[in-house]
Amino acid sequence: MNESVGLGALFLSSFLAATLLPGGSEFVFAGVLSSGTAGLWPALAVATLGNTLGGSTSYLVGRLVPDRKLGGRALEWARRWGAPVLLLSWVPIIGDALCVAAGWLRLSIWGSVLFMALGKFGRYYLIGRLVA
Repeated sequence: MNESVGLGALFLSSFLAATLLPGGSEFVFAGVLSSGTAGLWPALAVATLGNTLGGSTSYLVGRLVPDRKLGGRALEWARRWGAPVLLLSWVPIIGDALCVAAGWLRLSIWGSVLFMALGKFGRYYLIGRLVA
């Protein structure tokens, strides 16, 4: 597999994994690194970008949810902690809900995207250091 195909697959996988669709981009990320298809930093940049854009899509979905249809723990956490709670946006299941809650609460889009990106970068960086 050449680098552009591997990174394209990684981007798509990381984007979809961060939406409300199920997926495990960590395996694709580790595969790209362990196969030598791409280096750590290009793979890290692509995975973080894709995953952050996917989380941002969930944020935008949250902005479209009518007031009466959202509740739960993710909403409570987002109310309490604000955009910094999105450092946990990488956590399976709860991360998607946090992104939707942030959008529903109309938290700052720029702060939300920043904290999403930091959390997602940290997760991929740790995986990359373990694999590389």
